[in-house]
Amino acid sequence: MTAVGVIRGTTPDRRAVIPLLRRLRSAEGQADPLPVWEELRALGDVVPAPWGGYFVTGFDACNQVLRGRNWLVPDFDWQERQPDTGRWQEPATREMTRTLSRLNRPAHTVQRRALGNLFDRGTLETMRPQIADHVTRLLDRLDRRLRSHGAADFVTTVGEQLPIHTVGRWLAIPAEHYPHILDFTHRQVHAQELLPTKSDLAISAQATREMRAFFTGLLAHRRAHLGNDVLSGWIRHWDAQYPDDRAAADQTLYDLTMFITIASLETTATLLTNAVWFLTRDPARADFLRRNPEHIDDAIDEVLRYDPPIHLNSRFAADDTVLAGVPIAKDTTVHVLYGAANHDPRRNHQPHVFDIRRKGGHLTFGGGAHYCLGSALARLEARQLLTQLLERFPTLRPTAGPTYAHRMVFRRITSLYVTA
Repeated sequence: MTAVGVIRGTTPDRRAVIPLLRRLRSAEGQADPLPVWEELRALGDVVPAPWGGYFVTGFDACNQVLRGRNWLVPDFDWQERQPDTGRWQEPATREMTRTLSRLNRPAHTVQRRALGNLFDRGTLETMRPQIADHVTRLLDRLDRRLRSHGAADFVTTVGEQLPIHTVGRWLAIPAEHYPHILDFTHRQVHAQELLPTKSDLAISAQATREMRAFFTGLLAHRRAHLGNDVLSGWIRHWDAQYPDDRAAADQTLYDLTMFITIASLETTATLLTNAVWFLTRDPARADFLRRNPEHIDDAIDEVLRYDPPIHLNSRFAADDTVLAGVPIAKDTTVHVLYGAANHDPRRNHQPHVFDIRRKGGHLTFGGGAHYCLGSALARLEARQLLTQLLERFPTLRPTAGPTYAHRMVFRRITSLYVTA
């Protein structure tokens, strides 16, 4: 065995976590998951799951899993070694297993190197005025709705619109397709839940068929009309990599284009909406940022720490190992709980307090080889939004708390009504 850290062992009954998971999925748990995360951490840094895996709750232990080379994502090879292979044959599951988020070395390395640093400083500087323009137009729309109705849903008006406008413009996807992309993204994600129901999987399967049809058609059209856009560049690159195998090039292009498009939508929308919720519900916070815009980046990081858009992510042990004093057998799955880790008092003092000037640490963008590709872009979108919104809407306030989709993995705010 190879020890990867000894923090605090635990031996609770595997059934102890069941009521906590139920609470996390409930309306109460969605509105305020902090008590559930605290109770999970109280069970230990590594908590047995009912199905044989483990939940990882402590910051240091989660960080080791996310960054360690001996912790891998559940790829096709791992799925084929599982006793219940039927669970992994669902169309939506197999579709996502081909994407970067579910690739290990060497396939993951090849694709990441081919993409390079997607959102480097030069690219972000080029995108900045475009994003600022998107923000202005969306806030104009918000202003019109507030004037005509007195209140507006920030999510549908701005929050989920900015990410699709940003990535859509970047990939030169016509704007008339944005509503359809958002729709199948919301439905496809059900298959990525920890324990999806048959109904969830059926919904995701239909969304997957629509998603495949759309992106296959998009790539075929772009191949026939190559330009100077990002997607045309990818087509040229992968056609050169597979000069005698067009099917392989098309598959890789589909996987990359689909994943990079949809991966940026719900998570960024949740970040943007959370930022507005946490900052405008307390007028003093909004006023402070308006007077001290140099702290906007600090506020964004605190939003990411306090309520991460993803509740958990999964890895498996490449070899027999020990994590936080707990022996973990090869191929065993562990589920990293981002929220619990971010609220670990050993890492962040008084973690239940939302503090713009905290300068604390969080794992919301992951770590290691699978660190979020779009982290810098998400920050830029949030920065541009908050800069304009705080200036234009000094009295913006939520009329009630957010409403949430009934999920446990990908956190989605479905509405947040605001007034000015």
